[in-house]
Amino acid sequence: MVVKVYGPIYGCPKRVVVCLIEKEIEFEGVHVDLFKGENKEPEFLKLQPFGSLPVIQDGDYTLYESRAIIRYFAEKYKDQGTDLLGKTIEEKGLVEQWLEVEAHNFHPPIYDLVINLLFAPLMGDPSDQKVIEESDKKLEKVLDVYEERLSKSKYLAGDFFSLADLSHLPFGHYLVNQTGRGNLVRERTHVSAWWDEISNRPSWKKVLQLYKYAV
Repeated sequence: MVVKVYGPIYGCPKRVVVCLIEKEIEFEGVHVDLFKGENKEPEFLKLQPFGSLPVIQDGDYTLYESRAIIRYFAEKYKDQGTDLLGKTIEEKGLVEQWLEVEAHNFHPPIYDLVINLLFAPLMGDPSDQKVIEESDKKLEKVLDVYEERLSKSKYLAGDFFSLADLSHLPFGHYLVNQTGRGNLVRERTHVSAWWDEISNRPSWKKVLQLYKYAV
């Protein structure tokens, strides 16, 4: 059964796509144009009542929210492809911890930067300079914590690549390549080395070959 991934040209769906590639799961992308409001059409809202991406269909099973989706596939196919969950209960705990850090500390400021620096101009909306300045400061503090952590281990949850690292790829790409904030990574030796390591994985290179970013 081929997994359907809705909206793979956008950031959060790429979190799912890279997970599927790491887990060696067959999938296909289904185009959804956010700029045309296709995510607000009745048929799409039957799949995702909040109108956001991604959504996956695994046979007759539908799931949304990217981090829930990658947890689902990492567990369902835990004996296939890359182990993204950790082997011991302690390793699994750290994977979950850093997934939560990514969701609640890393993602909010970089998301606000992407919205204001990339999407707002495209939509003809004004950028909020105060939000941009606040997001820069928040992100610097978050990356200082990452620098300390990564001085002690190769990856966030230990010496193995996991969902915790994978989850940073879509918006880390925005940060380094498209917002003019790459210095925030490059000025931190261990964060920079970690980013080079995870962003050069064959799975992520494959994602970028398959689906260019919408912005």
